[in-house]
Amino acid sequence: DVPKVLDSRGDSDGPRRGSLCDRHCAAINPLQGDLGDLGCHLHRPRVPAGTGTPPCCQQHSEEVCESCVLRTTLTAENAVEANKLSNNYKFGFKKWKSHVTARPWEDRSEIVKELYSDLNVIRGSGGSTLTCGNVLYLLLFGWWLSLLYVLVAAVMFLTVMGAPYGRLCWDLAGYFLWPFGKVIQKVEVPKSHQVCEGGVGESSALLGGPAPRRWSPRCWLGTGYWHHASTAVWLCLGYPVLLLAHGLVCVTAWLLIVLIPAAKLSARAASRVLLLPPRRVLIRRLRMTEVPLEGEVILCCYRAANPYYYKYAVDGINVFAVNLLPLVLVTLVLGYVDSPNHLTGSAVKFSLALLSIMPLSYYIGMAIASISAQSNFAVGAVVNATFGSITELTFYITALIKGSREGNRCYAEVVKSALTGTLVGCVLFVPGLCMVIGGIRHQEQRFNSRSAGVSSALLFLSVGGVFAPTLFSKVYGKLVCGECHNVTQNPLGHYLCHSCHFDMMDNNGTLYYSHVQPLVYTVSILLPAAYLIGLFFTLKTHTHIYDIHISDCHMPGHHHSAVVHWSRWRALLILLLSTLCMSACADLATEHISPILTNSTISQYFIGVTVLAMVPELPEIVNGIQFALQNNLSLSIEIGNCIAVQVCMLQIPILVLFTIFYPTNFTLVFSDLHVYASMFSVVLMNYIFMDGKCDYFQGTVLVMVYFILLAVYFFAPSPSGC
Repeated sequence: DVPKVLDSRGDSDGPRRGSLCDRHCAAINPLQGDLGDLGCHLHRPRVPAGTGTPPCCQQHSEEVCESCVLRTTLTAENAVEANKLSNNYKFGFKKWKSHVTARPWEDRSEIVKELYSDLNVIRGSGGSTLTCGNVLYLLLFGWWLSLLYVLVAAVMFLTVMGAPYGRLCWDLAGYFLWPFGKVIQKVEVPKSHQVCEGGVGESSALLGGPAPRRWSPRCWLGTGYWHHASTAVWLCLGYPVLLLAHGLVCVTAWLLIVLIPAAKLSARAASRVLLLPPRRVLIRRLRMTEVPLEGEVILCCYRAANPYYYKYAVDGINVFAVNLLPLVLVTLVLGYVDSPNHLTGSAVKFSLALLSIMPLSYYIGMAIASISAQSNFAVGAVVNATFGSITELTFYITALIKGSREGNRCYAEVVKSALTGTLVGCVLFVPGLCMVIGGIRHQEQRFNSRSAGVSSALLFLSVGGVFAPTLFSKVYGKLVCGECHNVTQNPLGHYLCHSCHFDMMDNNGTLYYSHVQPLVYTVSILLPAAYLIGLFFTLKTHTHIYDIHISDCHMPGHHHSAVVHWSRWRALLILLLSTLCMSACADLATEHISPILTNSTISQYFIGVTVLAMVPELPEIVNGIQFALQNNLSLSIEIGNCIAVQVCMLQIPILVLFTIFYPTNFTLVFSDLHVYASMFSVVLMNYIFMDGKCDYFQGTVLVMVYFILLAVYFFAPSPSGC
């Protein structure tokens, strides 16, 4: 027997029980030590080429060796980030890629540092300024902005008093036509001007009092009433026009994201350059061998575009979510103010409401991750269980309420299609896409097959429980057809029937109310119970299955305190506001989906499976792709599996519970297409994940199967009654 070695690591949940591989490795090779002491990185024990198995496992079975290879140690910059990483590997917790605290500046890459730097740094060699991004700036903004400066300069010269600002605008017209490789500096006022302006403050060396002020035409033109009149003319006639133009450039360039440097350039010009006295502004072209002049550098730009600005964040919020936030306001105002559809139609409002769900899903996810990382396990579990599925449930419940009020069964069928689409998409499309994108960078990716096996077992259980009432109705229900034709002209021959379904309401609904409905309630109780057992299994008794150790460490010489982007109260406020806006957008989406369902030639199945199912999951898909690019496919797979498990074990039972208190047309009886698609997807997913490794080919298989199922839904006829 190998002696038990206590694990000295610590994480947010307290000491963990060492796995079998930990005890073997510690007993055989105690000199390896804790991988967490090597620095703040992701550590995976690597096997030297040609040695076969790791040294610590040479004397043990293949099972122990495989477990040892999968052993992973993660380290974080601070305790809050360590808690967030630990939550990522907990079953049932929302996986979040972005940081919830401000990262230390010295730990960031040079690419990221350039994104946040101000445009006031002169480089020794900026390279060629003739780039595609700079030419794009010239075509979009440079030519008309330069022309506007020329026109303003002409107006300033015509006023005579604004002539100094006219000269400034003339110089800035050439600058903004092509600002790259040029610098704007704030220079000191010449002494002759300071003498004229500050004559009152001078003193006589003989008398010790103020010296008499000598009048000079040159001084009078630069100071006094003339100076104030020139500034007044500029602030009334020139500056407002240019401020509006620069504001338009800022908004447009910011929305294009890659042109954010142009937005910074325009904003800095409007807030700094145009408010300086003309004689204090110096514009010059930089030369590679030239020493910069003395004075403050206000603007120095070399590139108008940077493709890495998709990483840019404002107070921890990704720039895409920031840019989509005004869309939520436009959607709410347009949806509730223009109720008669005078300005736009239902299709536009439905599209806007659906697009508004994406940034709101991001804010909800960020708020949940922030609260969980700054709280204990109990609070994090409650927040994740309460708000983890709030996006989907909000839309489903509002759709069922509208369908019940109108007596339209189509809404219930659309909700079933969305549930199935979320299940199939998270089982096939999300992990498949992550495998393809991650496989392009990494030839082969490995993941923890034991942790994936827990989610797979719960998926099998949940799919079987969800579709049990459907299978029961197929066996005991009465087949009713809308129209039948005798194809053999013989009364005893074969009949061709259309629009057939199993009727459970025969004999006053005896089959449904006496057998199917009790089965639905039983399943709705057992599925959440199984989910809780899975949580207890993975989070309490068998935490070593994941074999992930999180430690709060720092690089030598670095000591950082955690500066969170959102405090707990701020995150809670954003979470509640986002949920409220989500409810309003879901109400607008269901309000304006009816014309699309009735007038569209596309099957309602396809609309529910694609648009309504996958659009709210886009932030989760982006998180999964980012994990896969970092060779962390385990979290990419867990993202899809956790969503699929929550659909079956939480969302569907909640909808059944809702129908008890608010009767709707929703019944837990799905069409044959939903049953076959879901079961086939789960079986294929388990087959792919069996060996604990994958590549881009296996991911391509999953994605192709998903698109084949979408083609089936596209050509399928609409549900009966729609």
